[in-house]
Amino acid sequence: MINYSFSIYDLEYFLLILARVSSFVFICPFFSMQNTPRRVRTALSIFISMMLYQAVTPAEAVVTGSVIEYAIVVIKESIAGLLIGFSVNICTTVFNFAGGIADMETGLRMVTLMDPATREQVSITGGIYNYTFSMILIASGMYRYLLGALADTYELIPVNHVNFNMQGLYGTILVFLADYIMIGFRIILPIFATMMLLNAILGVMAKVSPQMNMFAVGIQLKVLTGLTILFLTVGMMPVACDMVFDEMKKMMVSFVSNMM
Repeated sequence: MINYSFSIYDLEYFLLILARVSSFVFICPFFSMQNTPRRVRTALSIFISMMLYQAVTPAEAVVTGSVIEYAIVVIKESIAGLLIGFSVNICTTVFNFAGGIADMETGLRMVTLMDPATREQVSITGGIYNYTFSMILIASGMYRYLLGALADTYELIPVNHVNFNMQGLYGTILVFLADYIMIGFRIILPIFATMMLLNAILGVMAKVSPQMNMFAVGIQLKVLTGLTILFLTVGMMPVACDMVFDEMKKMMVSFVSNMM
C-alpha cells in the first residue's frame, strides 16, 4: 500500500517551481515555438516541475504569512524564469540581424516571409539561418543543456531567494549588444566582403563603359553572387551556431549570477 502525503505547503512549493519553469518554457527557444500546441507546452512545464519538485524539495516547505506575500513570491519566481529564458532568446536574434544585413547587400531586403515558429516577418536569409539554427540546436542536444541549466538554477537561486541586481542586468545587456553586432558581422562576413568587391568592380566598369546600364546589371549580379556565396558558406553554419551557443551559456550565467 502506497502512503504518500501531500500537504498544502507542498502544493504551494510545487506551484512556485511551476511558475519559474512555465515562464522559462514560454519564452525559451525551441520550447516556445508558436506552432507547438499550448497543451503540449503546458504538459511539458508540469512534467518538468514534477521532476524538479522531487529533486529540490527541502525538508521544510516555504511558508508565507499571507496571500499577498505568496503572490509576490510567485511574481518573483515568474520574472526569474522569464529572465533566464530571455537570456537565451535574445541570442537567437543574431541570425535575424545577420540575415537582414545579408539581404540588404544582395538586394533581397524588400522580400520577407512569415516565420511559423515565431509568427514574425523575417528576411529570406534570416529565415534560412533560423531554420538551420533550430535543426543544429536539436541535433546537438543543446535543449538538454538548457533544461539542465534551468535545474541548476534551483541550487544557485532557491525558491523565494530571488534577488534582482538591476545594475548588473543592465550591464549584461550592454555587453550583449557589443557581442550581438560582432557575431552578426562574423556570420555574414563572406557575403559582406564579396558584395564590397563586387561594388568596386561595378564602379570600375561604370567608368570604363558608361553606355552600359550598371544599375540593371548590378542587381542581377548581386542576387546571383549573394545566393552563390550563401550556398558555398552553408558548411560554416555549425561554427556560427557554436558561437551563438557560447553566447547563450555566457548570458545565462550572467543573468543567473545577477539574481543570486
